[in-house]
Amino acid sequence: MPKPATLLVLVLFACSCAAALCAQGQAPGATGARQTEADEYTRYELLAPDTASFKIFYEVSATTSGAKVFFNPIRKGSVASNEAVYDSMTGEALRFEVVSGAEARKDPLMADAAADESYIKIQLARAVPPEGRGRLLIVKTYKDPKSYYREGEAIIFNRGLGIKRNSVVLPAGYELVGCNVPSQVLPEPDGRIAISFMNASAGEAPLVVRAKLGAQTGPAAVPRPPTESRSWEAPFPGETERQRLSERAHQNRDIVYFLQQPETHAFSLYHDYTESRPGVAQYLNVVREGSTVSDPSAYVLDTGEKLATRLMTGAELAAAKIDASEPVKPETQIVVLAFPPVKEGQSLRLRISETYTAPMSYRLDGDELVFDRSLGRSRNAVVLPAGWYLTASAIPATVSQLPDGRIRLDFWNGRPDSVDVLIKAKRRSAPSSKSRSASGAIPVKPRVGQKLTEGIAAACRRVSAVAATSPKWEGPKHPLP
Repeated sequence: MPKPATLLVLVLFACSCAAALCAQGQAPGATGARQTEADEYTRYELLAPDTASFKIFYEVSATTSGAKVFFNPIRKGSVASNEAVYDSMTGEALRFEVVSGAEARKDPLMADAAADESYIKIQLARAVPPEGRGRLLIVKTYKDPKSYYREGEAIIFNRGLGIKRNSVVLPAGYELVGCNVPSQVLPEPDGRIAISFMNASAGEAPLVVRAKLGAQTGPAAVPRPPTESRSWEAPFPGETERQRLSERAHQNRDIVYFLQQPETHAFSLYHDYTESRPGVAQYLNVVREGSTVSDPSAYVLDTGEKLATRLMTGAELAAAKIDASEPVKPETQIVVLAFPPVKEGQSLRLRISETYTAPMSYRLDGDELVFDRSLGRSRNAVVLPAGWYLTASAIPATVSQLPDGRIRLDFWNGRPDSVDVLIKAKRRSAPSSKSRSASGAIPVKPRVGQKLTEGIAAACRRVSAVAATSPKWEGPKHPLP
C-alpha cells in the first residue's frame, strides 16, 4: 500500500496540474483555432544590385476552415512596397491593408501575433471550405540592404529562408559563382539564371548566393528549348530533358499514403494537384500495374465542391475515345474525374482520394510490415498503421508522430526522379501489466485509488474557486516574435 507521503506528493502534483490547466483555460484563445497555411512557395527576383531590393512572389494556401481573412507578416528589417494580392483560383485581385500586430491580434485566429510586427491583412475571395484551401499569390518588393548587397565584384543574397520551397532569380547579366544550399540551377525563358531548392529540414535554410557579371544578356542569353530526348545514361529509359529541367520545388503535386493493417495489402491515399491549363475539364489517374483501386472520390479544394468520378478500364477508355496521354493496357484501371473547364488565367486545386490494394508493394513478411514502392512526386508522405513502430527506411525521411500515435514519414525529393521507398515496421509491444495498467497509469488499489480521486477532486474545486475570483489572464506583455 502506498505510504501517506507518496499520496501527498501525488495530490500536490495533481493540484499543480489543475492550476496550470485553469490558468491555460483563461488565456485568450488558448484552445481556440489559429491561422494555418500550407503549400508555401517563394520566388525571389533580385533587382538591380544598387537598389538592395528584390521582388517576392509568395504562393500560400489558407487552411483554417471558415477563415475569411489571411494575415501575411512583413519581415523585420525589410521595407515593403508595391504590394498586390491575387486569388489563385480566379486570378482576381483581392482587397488588403497593412495593419499593426496589435490590430492583427484582434482577430481570434491571430491572438499570438507579434505586437511589434506589421501584417498584410487580406480579404479572401471566399471562406475556406472544410478541409479545403484558400489559395493566394502575394506579390511585394522588399528593400533589405542586410540581405542583398555588394561584396567586391560579387553580389550577395544572404537570407535565412523559413519557407521550405524557394527559388532565387539573378539579375540579367550575372552568373552564379556560389550557392551553399544544394539547388537546381535553371535558365529563365529570358536567359536569367535561377536556383531552386526544397528544404526538408526542421530549421530555416541559411541561404547564401554569390553572383558576378559575366553572363550574356538579350537574345544571346535565351536558352534553347528543352527537348523530349531521354537520358542515354540511365539503365532504363530515363526522363525527358524537359522533365529533368522543370523546377522541382514549384511542382504542385503531393501525396499522402495511409497504410492499413498489412494483412490487407491495402492503403488509402489522397493526392493534390493544381490544374491551370485553359480548357482542361477532366483528370485521368492511371493505376500502376500490380495495384487495384477502389472507392475513388474527389473535390475542389478551393470551394469544397464534390466531383463525379468514374472507374474505367483501358478498353472502356478506348471505346469512349478518351485520350489517356500515355499507353494503357485494356485491363488497366483508370480513375476519371470531371470538373468545370479551366478558364484562361484561372486554376483549380483538386484532391483525389482512393484506396489501393497492392500485395507486392505492401505486405507482411513474418512479423514485419514491408512497404516497397516507387514514389515520383516531389513531396510524398507515408503514415504507418496504428500500433506499429518504424524499424527501417531506406530513403532519408523526416519522421513525426501524429496526435493519435501513428508515425508519419515525409519524403521530399528535390531531384527530377522517383525515390524507391522501402519501409519496415514492427508491432508495438503491449505495456507490462506488472508496471502499467491498460491506460498506462500506475496501478493503485481500489480503496486507495478512491481516496486519491476524492482528494484530487477537492483540490481541483479549491483551485477553480481561486481562479474564478482572480483577474483574467491577458497574455504576456511582450510576446516573442
